[in-house]
Amino acid sequence: MSTRARLLTVVAAVLLVAGASTGYVWHVRGGADPGTAGGAVRLDAAGRILFRNTAPGAGFGKVATVPLDRPGAGRTVGATRCDRVYAAHGTGVCLQRTGPVPGTYVTVLDRELRRVRRVRTEGFPNRARVSADGRMLSWTMFVRGDSYLRDDFSTRTGVLDTRTGRLTGDIERIPLTLDGRPYQAADVNYWGVTFARDDSTFYATVRTAGRTYLVRGDYRKWTARTLRENAECPSLSPDGTRLVFKKRVNAGSGRPWRLFALDLARMRETPLAESRSVDDQAAWLDARTVMYALPRHGGGWDVWSVPADGSGAPRLLIRDASSPAVLPR
Repeated sequence: MSTRARLLTVVAAVLLVAGASTGYVWHVRGGADPGTAGGAVRLDAAGRILFRNTAPGAGFGKVATVPLDRPGAGRTVGATRCDRVYAAHGTGVCLQRTGPVPGTYVTVLDRELRRVRRVRTEGFPNRARVSADGRMLSWTMFVRGDSYLRDDFSTRTGVLDTRTGRLTGDIERIPLTLDGRPYQAADVNYWGVTFARDDSTFYATVRTAGRTYLVRGDYRKWTARTLRENAECPSLSPDGTRLVFKKRVNAGSGRPWRLFALDLARMRETPLAESRSVDDQAAWLDARTVMYALPRHGGGWDVWSVPADGSGAPRLLIRDASSPAVLPR
């Protein structure tokens, strides 16, 4: 190797190390965005909304909170960067993309955002949930394709029981009963898990043969059965009686979904007042209201809310935000 070639190699290595070091310091130290408040982000900070900060600046992509009763107030931005985040009862799950090869770290966080456990999985971050008592964590990745509008997409949905340590890397092998009959197929995909308060009952979406279904599963008994067709990304209400989900209403459209609420006792659905297409797993703001992220015209994301009974109108909740979760009082 010539002297010039050796010199260029050394310079490139130095720049690579310097860039990696700078990125690490940026991640650990964090950075304040305009309008941020003092203090630290904690997952046991009652009466706040946790979300992923999408405001331009050093805090982009980092976890943040605002007061539940004043969501327009200055935000507190932490140092942890996530592509998707959710938390409940002092436990959080943070999905972080890794490198140029499609892969994601699933990181379990304690109340002070310290790492408790980390799992690496394939694909790009898509959905994340934590059960109400913080025990059960779930996540969904796109492992092929990057949109539910594509026919070739494939998902991988994992579940972690933080109490026992039981990890299920992909729930697609759970025995499925479809329309009352045992069902097996190579194209079965699950996504958008939401847990009931018993930490075993869950609801999710399953797709097979080009159709989507709402399923109810039992994690401990390791069974699942379909309840109805055309229901995606369910979110269970705090009292466990209703689900909010996105329903495909405009097949072939680039914005095909609408939010609906489902009464589980009567299996009766109600369209919500949000008429825009919502490609998100909604979260419950309180017993009567749900919240969700929408892309903003011209770029960026905002969190909106709407009553869960079909009344009222959507309202802007948090600007420059996505992936919301309530840290209840």
